[in-house]
Amino acid sequence: MPYTFNNRTRIYWEQEGQGEPLLMIMGLGFPLAMWGELRPFMARYFRTIVYDNRGVGKSDAPLPPYSIAKMAQDALCVLDAAEAPRANILGLSMGGMIAQEVALRAPNRVHKLILGCTDCGGQKCVRAAPEVRHALAPRFFVPREKRIAALLPFIYDQQTPRNRIDADVELLRRNATPVLGFIAQLLAIVAWQSYDRLPQITLPTLVIHGENDRLVPPANATILANRIPNAKLVMLPHASHIFPTDQPERTREELLAFLTESS
Repeated sequence: MPYTFNNRTRIYWEQEGQGEPLLMIMGLGFPLAMWGELRPFMARYFRTIVYDNRGVGKSDAPLPPYSIAKMAQDALCVLDAAEAPRANILGLSMGGMIAQEVALRAPNRVHKLILGCTDCGGQKCVRAAPEVRHALAPRFFVPREKRIAALLPFIYDQQTPRNRIDADVELLRRNATPVLGFIAQLLAIVAWQSYDRLPQITLPTLVIHGENDRLVPPANATILANRIPNAKLVMLPHASHIFPTDQPERTREELLAFLTESS
C-alpha cells in the first residue's frame, strides 16, 4: 500500500491512469472511496492521484489540532510521493479549501484549479441554515446510520434517483470515519479563511457548485469567482452539495472541458 509521511503523520494515497497528473481532494469526513464513479472516469484522461485526508480512511488520525494549512502540506507530500512536480487540483467542499491553500502556498505546483461546493471560510462566507448545521454536528450517542440519514436531505437534490444516493451511503457505511478525525477536520474548517488572499490566485480556476446546495449555500461560489481573477463560474441546476452524484454527466462534462481547454 502506498503511504507518504508529513512529519510523523502517515497519509494513504493511490493513483491510476496516465497522462497529466490530477490530484483529487475529498471533503469533510469522506474517504477517497467517496469519489465513486468520477475517479475511474477521470483516470481515462489523467493520471488521477487520490488520498485520504488525515483523520479518515487509511491515513493516520493524529491528535488535534488539525489545520487546513497542515492538510495542504499533506497534499503536497502526496504530490511529492507521486513524483508529480505540478498537477491539476480538484477539491470538493473541505477539499476545495485545501486546494485553495495549496494554490496560495505553492502556486508553482498547480496547473489548473477546480473548486467544487466550497467557500472562503471566515466571516465573509455565507453560512448554512441552523437546521443544516445541527444535522452536521457530531453526536456521540446517535447511531452512525441515523447521523448519515439526517444529512441526506441537505446534501443531495430532491430529484436525484435514490439508487445513486444509496450507493454513496453504502460507501460511507463500509468506510467509517473516526469521530475524533471528523471533529478535528471540522475545527480546522472553522478556524480557516481565504477571502483576503483570494486575489493572489492567478491560476486558471473553475468554481463549480450545485444551485440547490444547502450545506454550502451557492452564494459562496459567486464570492469565490468574484475574488479570484478571471475564474470561471459554473452553477449546476438540479444539484446540491454532492453534485457529482446529483448530476454525474454534467459534472464530467464541465470538468473535462475545463481541464482540456488550452490556457
